[in-house]
Amino acid sequence: MNHATLKTLITSYNADPGAQGLLMAIVRACLELEEYQTGLELLANQDAGLGRLSPEEQADAAKLCLKGKAPELALSVCLDGDPRCLVLRARALLELDRRKEARDLYASALEKNSALEDLHFEALLEAKAVEQTCAGKGKVTHLRVMANGDGDEPELNRLLAPPEQPVTFEDVGGLDGIKQQIRRKIILPFQKPAIFQKFRKKAGGGILLYGPPGCGKTLLAKATAGECQAAFFSVAISDILDMYVGESERKLNAIFENARLEAPSVIFFDELEAIGGKRRFFSEGASSNLVSQFLYELDGYSQNNQGLLVLGATNAPWAVDPAFCRPGRFDRVFVPPPDREARERIIEIHLKERPVADSLSPKALAKATGGFSGADLCNLVETACDFAIDASLTSGEERPLTSEFFQTALKEVMPTIMEWLTTAGKYAGRANESGQYNDVLEFLTKHGQ
Repeated sequence: MNHATLKTLITSYNADPGAQGLLMAIVRACLELEEYQTGLELLANQDAGLGRLSPEEQADAAKLCLKGKAPELALSVCLDGDPRCLVLRARALLELDRRKEARDLYASALEKNSALEDLHFEALLEAKAVEQTCAGKGKVTHLRVMANGDGDEPELNRLLAPPEQPVTFEDVGGLDGIKQQIRRKIILPFQKPAIFQKFRKKAGGGILLYGPPGCGKTLLAKATAGECQAAFFSVAISDILDMYVGESERKLNAIFENARLEAPSVIFFDELEAIGGKRRFFSEGASSNLVSQFLYELDGYSQNNQGLLVLGATNAPWAVDPAFCRPGRFDRVFVPPPDREARERIIEIHLKERPVADSLSPKALAKATGGFSGADLCNLVETACDFAIDASLTSGEERPLTSEFFQTALKEVMPTIMEWLTTAGKYAGRANESGQYNDVLEFLTKHGQ
């Protein structure tokens, strides 16, 4: 759809104003092209004809009205009792500051279709306006803050000094299949808890990310927390291990308790094998006790783990105690080295906001970097930048990143995952009775390792 086609549709409609199919084609085109005012002018001139629209057509018309900042018109075009229409009417009522009516309509919509649950919209429905006054440099500023809790001052501070932007899947190059798994198993239960509760599916659980170093396991964990809009607890080994007997177990329990209080929350354990290694290899009873405590916290027998997600990452899944990988504790997800498309996306991410020559092709670089991990690609870009900076300082003129600098960098930066693939191939070849390394074998077979 383009603007010329939209103009043709409007001309045709003006010749036959009663053609509702044509009217809806214009509405959808205006939504796609963000020509909201054009669509609003047509809808505002309709009288009885809008009552004959289907629920789906009414929903599209209401979306256009809301995008065009015309909530009154949205209420007049969206009259059906379909749950989608009810949610859109609730949004229009909220825009008009008719909050109680909006809450009632939204609740009615969820009773009919719980899949329409929207936690962000619910937060807006429950928000309240708080008047704040800030003085500084001889000026007084009056702010109207929307707060969701009783603590108004912290909310104001958050708005004046917002936290760092969370990491999301957009910041992770490639791994589309794994992202889809995580969305299905983790993110949707957090975002749509009502429908999952109807099917007795809980939000939370455990995911063990394993694969070669530098391929995005830690970044993927942070992005998962960002997508869930959940509190993120990154646990270092030093946060748990203690020289005194019983202290490590106590610290681990405290971490889980804090995360439960902050639910929905994500706890991330990097290098999981350091605290969850196979118990038969431990010569000290204290280490075995720590593994047992970890398993106890995962099962949550004495506590409610609803809304608590535990993510683990390891380069050595063969060293993790098998009890962690039974169903209901950790689901194993193989994070492979990036393929060509993923490498191209990773390179583009690392080149962002750097001076880059027009002739530089991320696609060509991706083709030339087979076997590189994400960390290797980052190192490659940084090394090429070093050469570009040296050349700029030598010539006295800023030199952008070119393919020549990358060709020089490729002579220094080598892939670092080959040793892991060799080790993983040995374990997958002789210790795969239950199929836990099928993903690894499939990857090795596909790439001729």
